[in-house]
Amino acid sequence: MVFNFFLHIDAHIGTIIDTYGLWVYLILFLVIFFETGFVITPFLPGDSLLFAVGAFASIGILSPFTLFILLVLAAILGDAVNYWIGSFIGPKAFKREKGRLFRKEHLEKTQSFYERHGKKTIILVRFMPIVRTFAPFVAGIGKMKYSTFALYNIIGAIMWVGLFVFGGFYFGNVPFVENNFSFVILIIIVISVVPIIVEFFRGKRKNTLHNA
Repeated sequence: MVFNFFLHIDAHIGTIIDTYGLWVYLILFLVIFFETGFVITPFLPGDSLLFAVGAFASIGILSPFTLFILLVLAAILGDAVNYWIGSFIGPKAFKREKGRLFRKEHLEKTQSFYERHGKKTIILVRFMPIVRTFAPFVAGIGKMKYSTFALYNIIGAIMWVGLFVFGGFYFGNVPFVENNFSFVILIIIVISVVPIIVEFFRGKRKNTLHNA
């Protein structure tokens, strides 16, 4: 059911717009805020949702600039909240190897990513589902200086939202994309998870070499 929602997100967005009208802006704001703001909701749509609403903006149903401003704000606030949650309760949340809401393995993968890429991780992981949700949390746990975090947070949010919303706006009405929208959304999802798969196998290879 969740996979079906992602695959046919264009149809769902249309229904939401028809049902709630301008309230759709608030709904989208909340989805992006929760997707970036809480480590227990990494399953919410991100990249594909932004592209889909950008496509709807291209036919005049939504305002691309209103979407851009609101969703950038949602992404910035979400990461900021996530940072402070990590700062205050992060270490306690991951004491157990596995919990109902938190998975220590996601934390460790994100920490490993930080070790390789440094502070620019905040920008890079904007384009990586799941890890995107854990990055600000880990920054809070690691007590990254907030002014530094905030700068990368803002840059990352602008790049992420801008790329997908305006990508959908300018390419969503291209005949091939319009006629194969579900396929394009699937490709976006697949491309989004490729870095996670690469990190997984890189970690497995590293552990194998270490244990050899």
